[in-house]
Amino acid sequence: MMKRDFLRRAGFLVAAALFAVAVNAQETGGALKLTLDDALKIALSENPTIKVAEQQIEVKKISKDEAWQALLPSADFNGTVQYTLLASVMKMQMPDPVTGEMKVGEFKMGRDNTSTWNGQIQVSLPLFAPTVYATMNLTKSDLDNAVEQSRSSKLDLVNQVTKAYYQVILAQDSYDVLCKSMEQAEKNFNVVKSLYELGGTSEYDKISAEVQLRSLNPTVLQARNAVTLAKLQLMILMGMDPETEIEVEGSMEDYEDQLYMESLTAGDYSLENNTNMRQLKNNATMLNQTLKVQKMNFMPTLALAGTYSFQSLYNDNWNVGDYTWAKSSSIVLSLSVPIFRMGNFTKLRSTKLQISQLSQNIDYTEKQLGMQVRSYVDNMKANAEQVASNHEAIEQAEKGREIASKRYEIGKGTILELNNSEVQLTQAKLTYSQSIYNYLAAKADLDKVLGNEEGIPAADNE
Repeated sequence: MMKRDFLRRAGFLVAAALFAVAVNAQETGGALKLTLDDALKIALSENPTIKVAEQQIEVKKISKDEAWQALLPSADFNGTVQYTLLASVMKMQMPDPVTGEMKVGEFKMGRDNTSTWNGQIQVSLPLFAPTVYATMNLTKSDLDNAVEQSRSSKLDLVNQVTKAYYQVILAQDSYDVLCKSMEQAEKNFNVVKSLYELGGTSEYDKISAEVQLRSLNPTVLQARNAVTLAKLQLMILMGMDPETEIEVEGSMEDYEDQLYMESLTAGDYSLENNTNMRQLKNNATMLNQTLKVQKMNFMPTLALAGTYSFQSLYNDNWNVGDYTWAKSSSIVLSLSVPIFRMGNFTKLRSTKLQISQLSQNIDYTEKQLGMQVRSYVDNMKANAEQVASNHEAIEQAEKGREIASKRYEIGKGTILELNNSEVQLTQAKLTYSQSIYNYLAAKADLDKVLGNEEGIPAADNE
């Protein structure tokens, strides 16, 4: 417990430090540099979804305390003050004490213009309450389910932040590739323009090179906007101010070695830690415990109660200190035995049907999750193979562009070959980065399905 508290405090301190750096960077006009681990720590500390899930755990803890507190003694005080303006009169037939004849007599049930005071203190204690015992187990399972739902929220947030972080890197890589492609197109245009001015090439080649250069401009602008939008999405998931400047360093190429190492390692694809399966099993446990609670309604309950009463009658003044009080006390042992209540049988039948439905839902969900795992693993393998192929394609495309450039300079190539070689190189680089991103995204989705918590920073992982 002390270790967990220390880790939680450490996580909050790290998140606070990161935000302090962010504020300072914003004030000085700089940008906050983020690693994936930093982004996850900030998100797990500041995202509203996580805060709501943690508050829900506290609510369930209170409910759990309420359940066992039903076994504690309870004390109540009841007091009444009654002022009689006109006492009621009762008439009844009674024998005359002398003659023995039946006559109608009357007498007042109280006194006019007097007050009557009553007070009672009652203490009760349940001795045998089977429904309460079963409810205590139910609230414990409900708390466990709230903890699992909080874990599910964390896994989902980690998945979203991780993919958003990789999306920023992919957008930056695409923007860099297109910028370099535009720079190369500008160099090609300058070469063609120089040759045209010297009479070494046709005006068509000059126009083609210029069109190639200008056609890249809107694509570069779109790529720059994509970087901005990707960063904005990441900051929203992290719970940060969208006006904060952030900087994500690195490229997709940095993850290539990690990709190959992971593809060579056999993974454990058990669904034991899958949060959906855990929640379904928790729900099944809760339904079974609900069934037990309902069965307890057929059992008797035993309670002990102690009562202390005091009463003062027919007081014609308000000087409470002079009243004469009549006191009494008693102890009551009460037994309640249910004999017949049709609603109890109906509840039992309904709960049993729900248990049967949930059992079928668990089997179906497990098959669906198994299919998802298979799909993610296949995607990872396919993209890992594609990365190797795309890497070679880049080398070939660079060599082809170099050859096309030399051929054009000596007059043996055409402007079409030169433009095509540049387009092929750009496409190869973009496809290479996309294939690495696809692998990382599939890996993040697989970790979420398997309930892998390695992506959650240690300071925030409870």
